[in-house]
Amino acid sequence: MNYRFLIYISYTYAFPIGEPLEEEIKKRGYQVKWFADEPETKKKFSKDKLVLDDIHQAIDYNPHIILSITNSIADFLPGLKVQVFHGIAPSKRNFKKGHFRIRGFFDLYSTQGPFTTQPFKELQKKYRHFEVVETGWPKLDPLFPLEEIPREKPSILISSTFSKKLSLAYNDDVIEEIKRISKKGNWNFKVVLHPKIPQERVQKFIDIQGKNLTYYDTTDLIPLFRESDVLFADSTSVVTEFLLQEKPVVTFRNSQPGKHLLNITQVEKIESAIENALDPDVNLLEEIQEFNKNMHPYKDGKSSARLIDASIKFLHADKSHLKPKPLNIIRKLKVRKNLNFYPLKTYRKPPTIK
Repeated sequence: MNYRFLIYISYTYAFPIGEPLEEEIKKRGYQVKWFADEPETKKKFSKDKLVLDDIHQAIDYNPHIILSITNSIADFLPGLKVQVFHGIAPSKRNFKKGHFRIRGFFDLYSTQGPFTTQPFKELQKKYRHFEVVETGWPKLDPLFPLEEIPREKPSILISSTFSKKLSLAYNDDVIEEIKRISKKGNWNFKVVLHPKIPQERVQKFIDIQGKNLTYYDTTDLIPLFRESDVLFADSTSVVTEFLLQEKPVVTFRNSQPGKHLLNITQVEKIESAIENALDPDVNLLEEIQEFNKNMHPYKDGKSSARLIDASIKFLHADKSHLKPKPLNIIRKLKVRKNLNFYPLKTYRKPPTIK
């Protein structure tokens, strides 16, 4: 059967998550197209992608399976609706919200490892209008197998979340300290920031660029991961992604610190913490390995393949035991307002192809 897949996104950070899925779908000879519900994102698609220009084209495409890399989706689109997730880490503020919030749009949740699978399995029992399958996270497929890139001196990657309360990008003292350390020349610094961080904050890092510090305007982080020995970050989900290389992470005022992190709360401790991370003790490395087993145990680079297999299998499976998805009138109105399209139709039960 020639399945039609739709990769549904909102923001540019979804590109490196959707691209391994796109590659896997094409490899199997199926159809795949993209749709973005945010106008600015539509301008950022590369020319090699098949993109649907508006919601009417998405309806006409009539996808069998929609892979959603965003929190909500046009409920009136036909097709099996699969939540892929745009981040790997649970909520930075509240474990029960954010990542684990059931918004009533999806038929199948693709989880990344035991740490997220177990809570979603409990939610599946509670709500009974979706199922859960653990596949690993497609974004990480290009990370494996792990490779080391030779470098002349240690390289430190700096990353941040976009939440003003949690982001180190809003802390001028942190930026000045990074500038000071970089001028010493002992390490190379590479800076990449969340796409939603305001340009005036991005400019702060552009302004301190020099021989040992470079800002990168990209959402493709895998090459930067491979080129770096240590990550310095805050509460961004990039922390979890970087840890999967079994490399240390120094966090600044992390909202969920743990033994797998070198967390600091004072600016003057940044340099010494990075020094410790460059020469980590055995206990830290063991804690990182244990964290990784629970968060994302897959190191085969085949999460996209598992996700596609699971989606197709569920499309054909008997789903008569599932309850209808909730009406969610307010959320659905928000979706329609964002798309400037107000159909009455909604799909509350997933399709089944026998």
